[in-house]
Amino acid sequence: MQTRELIDQLARTPLSQILVLAVVLSVVRLVLHPYLVKTKPHLRHGGYKTARFINEFFDSIIYAAVFIFMIIRPFAFQTFVIPSGSMWSTLLVNDYIGLNKYVYRSSDPKAGDVVVFRPPTRAVTPQQIDNDGQVKIDFIKRCIGVPGDLVEFKNGLLYRNGQRVEEAYTHLSKTENQVQFFELSDSEKASWPQFNWKLVKRDGKVIPLCFTEFDANARIPRSDVIGPAPYVIADEYALSDPAEMNALKEAPAEKIPAGFYLMIGDNRNNSNDGRFWGLVPRESVVGKAEFIWWPASRWGRIK
Repeated sequence: MQTRELIDQLARTPLSQILVLAVVLSVVRLVLHPYLVKTKPHLRHGGYKTARFINEFFDSIIYAAVFIFMIIRPFAFQTFVIPSGSMWSTLLVNDYIGLNKYVYRSSDPKAGDVVVFRPPTRAVTPQQIDNDGQVKIDFIKRCIGVPGDLVEFKNGLLYRNGQRVEEAYTHLSKTENQVQFFELSDSEKASWPQFNWKLVKRDGKVIPLCFTEFDANARIPRSDVIGPAPYVIADEYALSDPAEMNALKEAPAEKIPAGFYLMIGDNRNNSNDGRFWGLVPRESVVGKAEFIWWPASRWGRIK
């Protein structure tokens, strides 16, 4: 198992498994206790020393498990490893980050925060859903909009509450292996297909709308340049009726509803994010990414 997968697996170890481990080790300590107590001082060597070492070692594991998995991990801090390039170059594949889980217990995410959250099922593949129908991975993106914000993209440029927002952290990139990414050249950026975006109301629900002069939320969107499609919409929001597409393109933009957030990756053309599958509910927020702690050359706060 690779280091990244091991770290991720440990970070997600169910509390039930930790409790089982603590109980098993406690039983072993209870079995050893009479032997350790009753052994006379002049006989405390050999097997006694081994038993005492096991007892103290298991005792340390129990306390560490309780402290880390029942206090620190749920309420304060957790380690994550970056699995994809969606936040390049703010975060690189295999960066180890420290996640502050306490900060959002007393406050809410703010625009600009880099946030770890549990994505909705429409955002993931079937392989990323467990046997109980629950998403078994986390995403990390930047919070672009909070409840009450009116967020729009016009030709790829962000507008929040009617004001143009400069985003120095964003990139358009290319990659061959999904690990190393490189900035597009100026000519490549100029020809990269752009689209508009807003939230609209459809059948009483607020949904994301990606649109160009040709279509809106199309399963196979058109572009005026040769190359990749301008957007890839989630199946749940795909449209096929041109009349409905045009009607929604003309519909007024909706504000982000109470209790929801818009999360988007910094690597704008290599990120599966809220532009395509919608908003994230507050209860799905895990914590704020605070700093990179490994590799050492990347150590520092996340901005």
